[in-house]
Amino acid sequence: MNIRPERHDDRAAISRLINDAFKSAKHSSGQEADIVDKLRANGDLTISLVAEGADQIVGHVAFSPVSISDGASGWFGLGPVAVLPSNQGRGVGRALIEQGLSDLRRANAKGCVVLGDPAYYGRFGFTSDHDLVLPGVPAIYFQSLKLDDRDAARGSVAYHRAFDP
Repeated sequence: MNIRPERHDDRAAISRLINDAFKSAKHSSGQEADIVDKLRANGDLTISLVAEGADQIVGHVAFSPVSISDGASGWFGLGPVAVLPSNQGRGVGRALIEQGLSDLRRANAKGCVVLGDPAYYGRFGFTSDHDLVLPGVPAIYFQSLKLDDRDAARGSVAYHRAFDP
């Protein structure tokens, strides 16, 4: 498996992959591929990585800026992350997330937030942090990872408007 930044000619394959990955997900809004397209169109798809299998793209992860009510900058949201159903459980998502977090660290990002399963995202160091909240979401599912211990952030987090229903 090879992980690399997306290329222009990957866009249709990424959309198909995301739709396939989220087709039967209980938590899916059905808009995940559209979110990535909107982030890209707005120039706010900060990191977009694909995982290539033998002959196709088998995974994708996106990172985009978030805003925090205290004015802290340098924070990003992880997601969506998608893996073809036939490749799930093989470490594809893990490899994509680890590479994306590594890229954020190299870019001197302050931190990253994610909305999702604490058991899964806890493996990467994400924890529920009562200093950062996503209004309307149970605290256990909204997690953060500080990438720079010098700067703490506190307040309400807002994802890019591409995530709005």
